[in-house]
Amino acid sequence: MPPRVLLDTSVLRAGFVSDAGASRRLLAAALTGRVTAIASTALMLEYEDVLLRPETLEQADVSACDALAFLDGFCAVSQPVTVRVRWRPQLPDSGDDLMIDAAVNGLANIVATFNLCDQRAGEPR
Repeated sequence: MPPRVLLDTSVLRAGFVSDAGASRRLLAAALTGRVTAIASTALMLEYEDVLLRPETLEQADVSACDALAFLDGFCAVSQPVTVRVRWRPQLPDSGDDLMIDAAVNGLANIVATFNLCDQRAGEPR
């Protein structure tokens, strides 16, 4: 069984805009089923928000329609996560809380992120 991987938005974006690097290889592994990508609805909406930003579209040299088509494909191969238990570690970036919620509820084996400092800074209530 392939490992269950949650891609932080920064990793998804990096793999989307660059045709080289570890983020692109991880994204390709998810798209080809070598790993099982997991994501919640809230995380997918954050992916959409980030990929449709003008600077992301410009850097990737794609249209908004192309970005949405990519997200449709990524969504089709991803396993949806229903968030039943909310883990709110109060991370500096509230988007990171969405990632933790999806990882915990989706039983992720791996969380791919560039934001290790932000993850360590959380103080649960």
